[in-house]
Amino acid sequence: MDREALVLRNRSMAEAFHAVPLKHRIRRAALQTIASLPIPPQRQSVDRILLIRPDHLGDVLLTTPAIRALRAAHPHAEIHALVGSWSANVLANFSELDVILTLPFPGFTRREKTSLGSPYELVLDSARSLRRIGYGTAIIFRPDHWWGALMTHLAGIRQRIGYNTPDVAPFLTEAVEHIHQHAILQNARLVERLTGVLKREDLPLHFPVDDANRAWVTGYLEEWDVDRGTPLIAIHPGSGTWVKQWEEDRWAYVADTLANQLDGLVVLTGSDHELALCQRIAARMKQRACIMAGDTGVGSLAALFERCTVVLGPDSGPLHLAVAAGAPTVTLFGPADPVEFGSWGSPSRHQVLTSNIGCRPCRVLDWGSDDPKCHPCVRDITAARVLDAARRAMSNY
Repeated sequence: MDREALVLRNRSMAEAFHAVPLKHRIRRAALQTIASLPIPPQRQSVDRILLIRPDHLGDVLLTTPAIRALRAAHPHAEIHALVGSWSANVLANFSELDVILTLPFPGFTRREKTSLGSPYELVLDSARSLRRIGYGTAIIFRPDHWWGALMTHLAGIRQRIGYNTPDVAPFLTEAVEHIHQHAILQNARLVERLTGVLKREDLPLHFPVDDANRAWVTGYLEEWDVDRGTPLIAIHPGSGTWVKQWEEDRWAYVADTLANQLDGLVVLTGSDHELALCQRIAARMKQRACIMAGDTGVGSLAALFERCTVVLGPDSGPLHLAVAAGAPTVTLFGPADPVEFGSWGSPSRHQVLTSNIGCRPCRVLDWGSDDPKCHPCVRDITAARVLDAARRAMSNY
């Protein structure tokens, strides 16, 4: 199949993927009916704000500039974050939050649904819990999170802020237009109801690294006989979906080249599930690599990135963490849209690489069993471009 035909094929498939299926249209009608039912509001108006973010590492991190702005505008309010247990440690070091609550959000937990009705049983139970705590305001950060919006409606929270998407808006008291811009700016537009207008310079992305995690990284590297002055090149090759993956032999080539040029050490990072991937890349390398995959939490990974000369990888939460930790970065983008999810900060310091293929960004992160050869958007990016981008990012270090 030639490239033009491939682009047309993929565009057609992506359009079908994003079409609203019948069962979702039926659910939408049901949600609008539920939204019209009278729900008694909470009796007291309390200066307690609930922030709902069901997502994982990257999306939660991109919410933190808005959280900081909210705290600056409301220094005496109680600010609670409601997140999945998988993200609680992302926010643990943010002093702007008073309480971090967790919930196994349907659709985000990896556990199987116990029944078709279990998400609705959970939303009722959770709404009752929120009503007992008492909130004056709730902000639903995810644009399509109707479940969270429904929960705040059932809880009787008086001010409910979110996006004007079809399934979410019926449950809100203030629906904000969802426009195509970076996620940090989108999140900021939600809290502007409480902070006033925010500018880009009001929204730095910073992860608070603590000394305990710095000491852990130092000890780990000492076990590898790594001198404190050795330049570190971190590569986080995993991304959670094959359509974002780059070839292992290219990572090995880039790793060897940078290690030689910088007289440094390559550190391969990832989750437990990405350990085998990192081991295969290390086996292809000629230089020594330190494999930390499976050994780091969010805090220790940030402490490692803080020490790195450059961090490279496909679009993923850990690359946003590297930006927040202050490291220069090179991020390879495929199906996701860098306008919304690109690295936040100076483009010269945080290099974003994409393919020029016409079906990108399709915003489809799971192509299932479709032939990977039909989705070359990340593989179109050459090793030469990655190395050039790394040099440019490091020159602004």
